[in-house]
Amino acid sequence: MDIRVQEAPFDLGEEARAFTARQTGMGAVVTFTGIVRDVADGLDVMEIEHYPGMTGRALTKIAEEARARWSLGDVLILHRFGRLRADELIMMVATASRHRADAFQAAEFLMDYLKSRAPFWKKEHGRDGAGWVAARDEDEAALDRW
Repeated sequence: MDIRVQEAPFDLGEEARAFTARQTGMGAVVTFTGIVRDVADGLDVMEIEHYPGMTGRALTKIAEEARARWSLGDVLILHRFGRLRADELIMMVATASRHRADAFQAAEFLMDYLKSRAPFWKKEHGRDGAGWVAARDEDEAALDRW
């Protein structure tokens, strides 16, 4: 299990290659990468805050839950913090399993958790000022299915 919360950008190709290279006996690797979106067409920067100890424990716990629910060989969760601009990579999830269904379902579970419950606080700064990003009902509903 590889859980990282970092300020620095990451290389998607290198992360996927390195994760896949560590897998033995797996039949599937699923990756997902989140990208900062300029939903309101005026985003200058998204500021992401977190408490390191709290965030690390929460992400480790959810990765362990995914491993308990699905037959996984390995899990990667990589999430950035700090000031990010539109179109920058914000996060990555990778799962490895002997069968694709487990890899896909576990990756979706992790993504839904990261979107709605992970202890990150996001503030958007744009031409109309700054404001905290509120939880969305559809994100909570996506997590409810698990």
